[in-house]
Amino acid sequence: MGVPAVVAAGDRGAAKAIYGESKPYLEVGGRPLVAHVVEALEGVPEITEIWVVGDAPRLASILAPGGSETRPKPVRILPQFNNLLENAWETYRRLLPNAPAEGRDPRPEDEHQRVLYLSADLPFAEPEEISAFLNRADAPPCDYALGLCTEESMRGFAPDGPGKPGIRLATFNLREGRFRQSNLHLVKPARLRNRVYVQDMYEQRHQRRIGPVGRLAWRLLRVEQGGMTALFYFSLMHLAGWADRRGWRWLSDWIRRRIAMTRIERGAGRLLGCTFRLVVTEAGGCAIDIDTEQDCDAARERFGEWREAQERRARRLYGGAAAQHPGENVS
Repeated sequence: MGVPAVVAAGDRGAAKAIYGESKPYLEVGGRPLVAHVVEALEGVPEITEIWVVGDAPRLASILAPGGSETRPKPVRILPQFNNLLENAWETYRRLLPNAPAEGRDPRPEDEHQRVLYLSADLPFAEPEEISAFLNRADAPPCDYALGLCTEESMRGFAPDGPGKPGIRLATFNLREGRFRQSNLHLVKPARLRNRVYVQDMYEQRHQRRIGPVGRLAWRLLRVEQGGMTALFYFSLMHLAGWADRRGWRWLSDWIRRRIAMTRIERGAGRLLGCTFRLVVTEAGGCAIDIDTEQDCDAARERFGEWREAQERRARRLYGGAAAQHPGENVS
């Protein structure tokens, strides 16, 4: 069954601005970031339609200057709501089969409707990597699959010489390796009992500020069943990431050996009230989002070089978006 995609291009709530501009509209490689993401989705065989939620008039001027019927797949633009969670849920209500313009609540037959959610600031996402993620997320099926990219896949974006700009990203330190969240989320929204935590997890996804991270961990401890276990592993992940960012690789390695991927999956599933899996891909482009002015400068200066390298890597790894995808998920 095909999958609709929802591109989060809103500029409210926890959304960040770069150089005073909302990220979806930053130009990299001569086009706004949101245009790169939509183009990548149009090349994914499993994607049936693309919904983009944000500043509707501005998005329409970028994505459908000649009318959406000129695009290879249906592109539907939806005005944004108050925050990321509302954007995700309200778009889902409108993409359900036979939904009216104002949307409808899911019925029992909609329980297994899947949606691919992704951000609008991924200039190096390749169709082959998105396709590989969708296929791996089905083996076995789950309610929420979150994408990870390997540390090795992101090394090509790091500074590689004096004066050469690059992008360095923090990683999740787990027993199975170091990974970066890939901004790909395959979700059955009707099966998430605790959707409210999605917004919290998004806002603290980088684990860099100890105050907000600690408040979220304490909330989990007080409110949710199994909170003590969740708090323990949440704290270990933060400590391992802190050590890694300071160059204390030996300490990070010692800590992360105690953090199994399956533990994180069980904890996140308990928190969200669903079955949850981490799905690893190896191309890396879907993990490179634009979060700072320095990231934006590096992506602009090295766009052509990095984009060409990503296309070669994706073809080598996956052999084309419509091909079978080798390799097993490590979870």
